Order: sequence, then C-alpha cells, then structure tokens
Amino acid sequence: MKIADQPLRSRVRLPRAGVVLGLMLMVLPGWARAQSAPQVARSADGMVVAAQPLAAAAGARMLELGGNAADAAVAAAFAISVVEPSMNSIGGRNQILIRTPDGEVAGIDGTTSVPLGYDPATAPSAAYGYATVGVPGAVAGLMRLHGEYGSLPLTTVMAPAIDYAAHGFRLLPGEARRQAGSQAQVAESAGARRYYLKADGTPYQPGDRLVQSDMAATLRAISLGGGDAFYRGAIADRIAADMAANGGFLTREALDAYRAEDSRVVRGSYRGFEMVGSDIPASGAIAILALHIAEVFDPDSMSDEAWASVIAQSLALAMLEYRRDSSDSSAVRVTSKAFARGLAEQVRVPSAATLESGSPSGTGMPLGLALAAGDPDLWLPPDEGHTTHLSAADGNGMAIALTQTIGPGMGAKVATPGLGFLYAVTLGGYLGISEPGERARSGITPFMVLDDGDPLLVLGAAGGIRIISAVVQAVTRVVDDGLALPAALAAPRVHPDMGPEGLAGFAVEAGPEDGWSEASVEDFRGMGFDITATPRQGAFGRIHGLQYDAATGAWIGAADPDWEGAAVAPRPAGVSRGN
Repeated sequence: MKIADQPLRSRVRLPRAGVVLGLMLMVLPGWARAQSAPQVARSADGMVVAAQPLAAAAGARMLELGGNAADAAVAAAFAISVVEPSMNSIGGRNQILIRTPDGEVAGIDGTTSVPLGYDPATAPSAAYGYATVGVPGAVAGLMRLHGEYGSLPLTTVMAPAIDYAAHGFRLLPGEARRQAGSQAQVAESAGARRYYLKADGTPYQPGDRLVQSDMAATLRAISLGGGDAFYRGAIADRIAADMAANGGFLTREALDAYRAEDSRVVRGSYRGFEMVGSDIPASGAIAILALHIAEVFDPDSMSDEAWASVIAQSLALAMLEYRRDSSDSSAVRVTSKAFARGLAEQVRVPSAATLESGSPSGTGMPLGLALAAGDPDLWLPPDEGHTTHLSAADGNGMAIALTQTIGPGMGAKVATPGLGFLYAVTLGGYLGISEPGERARSGITPFMVLDDGDPLLVLGAAGGIRIISAVVQAVTRVVDDGLALPAALAAPRVHPDMGPEGLAGFAVEAGPEDGWSEASVEDFRGMGFDITATPRQGAFGRIHGLQYDAATGAWIGAADPDWEGAAVAPRPAGVSRGN
C-alpha cells in the first residue's frame, strides 16, 4: 500500500501555515532572516530537520562533506545544544533510533540516570538546582552514534557547534522568550547566571548575540578526546567538584560508570505499514499501542472530530502502560494486537463505527469510569512541553530520529562555572526514579514508519508527554488522511486530559491559523466530552520529521509550523550557503 495511492479525505481542513510563514519571513529583521530556512524541503541527497535553522544547517553540511545521516545527526545534535539551550544540552539525555542502509533498525539509549550512592530517603524533593542533577547521557549517546555509524572525523562533525559557541549566534524570539522565563531561577546559579544572563542580570533579547566561550572549550575537548574527555577526564573532575560544593549527588565514579545502552526496539503495524520505536525509558511502545487501538476503528465512517475523539481515548488507554515494568515480556504484551483490541472495547465512539470484528462499539463502560478504577499513580502530571527533536537522512537509505532534552525549560537551571552547559532535571521526584543506576523514562518517542521495509516516515517530537500524542497523530494524518507530512504537521491535534478520576475530556489545539475551528470545538463538546481549547502555539508537540517519496527517491523534510525550525538539504557541489 502506497500513500500516493490513497485519496485525500475532503473532510480534512488544511490550515494556512505555509502562507503565514511566508508573510512572517517578509517582515523578519535581518539577523533573523540570516538564520531562516524553509520549513519544507525536498532532496534526493538527504535532509536534516531540526528545531533551529543553524542546527539543521550544521547537519546538512556533513552531508555536503560526504558524511552519512549519522554524521549529520551528531553534528545537528551538538549544534542544537548550543543554539537551543532552553530545550536541551550536552548535560542532558537523548534517545536515538537508527535505520541502516541495509534496512536494519537499532536504538541507542543515552538517558540520564540516578548517580551511584544516591539515597532518596535523605535527598531533597527539589524542582531544580544541583540536587536534581543525575548522570548526563547525551554525550555518551552521541559518541556511540558517531563511533558505530558515522564516517567523518569527530573534529569535523563537531566543528559547527564549536563555531556557534565560540563566535556566537543571534537569539531567535522563541529561544529568548524561554530563557527569560527562567530568569529568576537561573540567577541562583553562578554558572548559569554567567552564561544566560547579561552582566546586569537581565535576560538576552531576540537578536542579541549569545557567545559561549566556555561551552566552545568543552565541546573542543570532546571533539579531541571523545566520551572519555567528558566522563573520565578534567571535565568530569570539574563536574564532580562543583556538585560536591553545591549539594549535588553526581560523582566522579558515577560519571566514569555511565554507558550508553542498546534500546529495546519495538515494532507494530498500522493499516499495513510497519511501525518501529524504542521502549522504556522511551515511549515508542505507548505510541504503537495507541495506534493499534485506533486501528480497530474506521475513520472514514465518522467526522474528523469524532475520529479525533477516538484518537484521544486511544492515547489515554495506551498511556496507562507508561509506568509498567521494563521487560521483554512487557514489551511484547503492550505491542500485541490482541491486547489493543481488548482495550478498544472501552472506547466510546460518538458516531456510527464498527469494530473490525463486527461487534458494536461504544457499548461498554464510559472510558472515564473505566480508567478511574486504575491506580492513580499511573496518571501523568502535566508538564511544560519541553525537549527538542531532529531527523536526518542521507541519499543511501540511512535515517536517524534523535530526541534530546534537559526536562523543563533550562533544565536544572545550573551550570558548572568554566564548562558552559546546563544540566538536566533527573532527581527530586520529577521523573519518579530513585534507585542508583535507574534511568529516567519519559514521553520521548523517536519513531519510524516503514513501507515494505523501506522508510516512509522518520519522526519524533518535543513537548513533554504530548510527544506521544503528536507522533501518533502525524502517523494517522499521513496514513488515514493521505496527507503529505508538511500538511500532516500543520493539521490540528488533540491530547487527553488525564487525572486520577479518568479521562473526562481532552485538550484541543485552538490556534487561529492551525487549530480546530470554534464549530469543531462545539462539536467536541456536543459529543459529551469536557474540552480545554488551547490557543498557545507549540502546546501540542513540535515534530521535525522526514517523509520518503519512493516514486522519486527524494526525502521531504518538514519542520513543525508551530516552531522556529527548518528543513535543510545539502547544497549541490559548488553552491554556497547564503547568510
């Protein structure tokens, strides 16, 4: 089954995101235009899509130099840690999904972990600060990706990030706004204050040049010494000393013991397409389960709003498995079609639809009552919608989905003086982990959809737990609605409002350009759901993904229209990249 063979369902309302973006670019100041790049691009030679244009350009540069998708992803990941520090850092964590040119899929788990010797009984329950810092995993994850799959020298791959840090870059409005939102907490840390506030204590403004000399030096050391330079050398000594002096739990021994691990790769299928993700501590299995539940129903038998309510309920049921045990048997159970069909009996369909088995739908216990019988600890608290994601592919069939984060905006809000980077929030109850060595599970969902073994979609998102919702809805918009990925990302989304009493309703994207209309919101309410209409831009996840067009052999890159990201293709030989 090919996407191109599927008709576009006329009931899908396409937003005017592309027109709006074009108008925005016309009025941007010069410094912003210098960092602007198309949010949609096409190339047979590969593509990099990231949440900040400079990061996407760094990755595309590796393709121009003859590197592969792994080189491009590592370059973009280090670069995004410099140019989007509110969302991620080399002091944070990542999850990486890799498709090799021969069609194999593997995963790398670079998640932060609980330090050796940590005692949750005596540790403070803090929201930020040194006491929340666990063992960083991002550098180990990137080093393993480069070492096992890359082709260019590490010094070449990291050169763009070092350049951005050493010589500075102009802050885009979104990044400046996010940094300003953490001004008071950042000011409490001598290192973070030095790097992310001006001398008078005020935050940097859009268009200000942010130079990070200490970050450049740290990155340069890693480019020359690899992971050992970060986890076992002078940098590790400096980290440990800073933590000991400020009440942190991260030690030299914990850094030395850290390793990026293999991810447990999980698979499923949706209407004939294969789905691939990574399991705990990532949430690929949750996304697969939600799609397996939704697959039971026929979207063409109902309105777009009714189908969205089915998706919201499918997500709510799937997310009940968020805190399950991490094991092979658990992964098999959660990704089985039989398990999904059992859960689908709880979905309340607000319009005529039938299960594939022929049994009536919507006749069971209302979903909210059914879920209320579960353990309240299974429910996930709302979060701030953080994280960054990038996708990369080359012209030889390798593709990378890479998600990187430090948790809530600006992470732990602390930085070691002399090193230049922020740490992720890991401890203190935020991620619900406490045992030494335990890794922090999250909504991070690097994801791929394959068509007869060939790549179709390479996805992932930012946005806290709404990452899962965004990825699931991108897949259904492409597969069920027949949309190309750029239109799928611009289509309005939903997310279940979850709490200890079950699913009372869901939040709906209600922005003026790319959200559900007022009439649609009223339709949702008419179905009996409590609806929270949310107009905030980017509140429903931000996907930066790829779609492969097998007919032309080209990659289509699409950045989420709700963010400042870009899709950048490698330039033909002899063509310079303008500023």
